Amino acid sequence: MAKIRGNNQVNGTWGQVWWDGELVFELESFEAKVTAEREDVTIGMDKDSKLVGLKGEGTLKVKKVFSRGKKKILEAWKKGEDPRSTLIGKLKDPDTVGKQSERVSIGNVWFDELTLIQFEQSKKGEDEYKFGFTASDADFIDTIDIV
Repeated sequence: MAKIRGNNQVNGTWGQVWWDGELVFELESFEAKVTAEREDVTIGMDKDSKLVGLKGEGTLKVKKVFSRGKKKILEAWKKGEDPRSTLIGKLKDPDTVGKQSERVSIGNVWFDELTLIQFEQSKKGEDEYKFGFTASDADFIDTIDIV
């Protein structure tokens, strides 16, 4: 079993995201999560729960360099279309034990809101894309495991 040291903690600085196959090099942060939706089940005096669904959602935050994807999304929405995308997130820190990486593919991604323009004096710009996805379209491609 490998001995774990402090420098083995993975740092988000090395994270990357591909949006429909294109590397998002102006990435600030990325989060994708699946939430279990449950209903209460009463058994005698105990409250238990039953899994009834899965909800996928996340946020992609980029440094303001481009108007990445905004026009395409807005034009589709104005026509009543709901465009779908694929996001792939990768995290590989040079100090990761065994030099492994974690990669997740997220398909059937839809966007929930679109900020057309936003700025504040003397502040660097950012764009935030909130999204949803079907949990069954998310898969681990690679995981960081004990070597």
